[in-house]
Amino acid sequence: MIDSHHHLWRYTKEEYPWIPISSPLAKDQLAPELEVVASESFITGTIVVQARQVIEESDFLLTLADQTDRIQAVVGWVPLIDENVSVHIERLSAFPKFKAVRHVLQEEPDDYFLRDDFHRGLSLLPSFGLRYDLLIFQRQIPVAIQLVDRQPDLPIILNHIAKPEARNGRIESAWRSGMKELAKRDNLLGVKFSGLLTEFPEGEGDAETVAAYFYETLEIFGADRVMFGTDWPVCLLRTSYRDWADSMRELIADLPESERNAILEGNAKRAYGLGT
Repeated sequence: MIDSHHHLWRYTKEEYPWIPISSPLAKDQLAPELEVVASESFITGTIVVQARQVIEESDFLLTLADQTDRIQAVVGWVPLIDENVSVHIERLSAFPKFKAVRHVLQEEPDDYFLRDDFHRGLSLLPSFGLRYDLLIFQRQIPVAIQLVDRQPDLPIILNHIAKPEARNGRIESAWRSGMKELAKRDNLLGVKFSGLLTEFPEGEGDAETVAAYFYETLEIFGADRVMFGTDWPVCLLRTSYRDWADSMRELIADLPESERNAILEGNAKRAYGLGT
């Protein structure tokens, strides 16, 4: 079972201003902490994803990845709009565990998605064997489709099922239609079923609605593109690592074995080129 999406950090309020000091997230979550929760949840491998938009973040995560074989891949950050970004990409891609790049597009205006300098940086990734992790909110799906279409040679992995405007008892129609359009793009290699609970308002996030989003995602993308992820430690705002992992096992319990294996492990291995 591979956790396709989690974070690690050495917490300071200056480096993580989005985490309030009073938050349960406001503490170090490093390789030893990961080892505890992953082993308790029977997770055999993980993919760690950037949480800061500085080049030092990529080096920090690679250092942590060297501390444990459980971390099998790093999704880092590089300054994609920088005219000299190729220097960073070339250096980082030499590390076997450096597999992908992410920029926090959910915090950017729509016109950022279509910037020429941003796309110039994106276009460099395939030649270095790298993928791009796409982090967006539901409302950004239309402009994200334009991004995906403009980079047909770039392997893209969608984070957190595009962060739907989740509410108990319903599936957002705009999310559904947008995801159906995204699913038509062959270079969109996979979609992570992760980070959903924190998109619900406080007090919501019932099991039935979570299940409905999972099965809708499965129907839209197919069992060969959906992958399990925890979004730990952010998930701690609503659930534990173990509980989310167990929920995923329950959701796929009635699927054929080949589909269960794909969602829990195989799709992440293929999308990120693990073992290569």
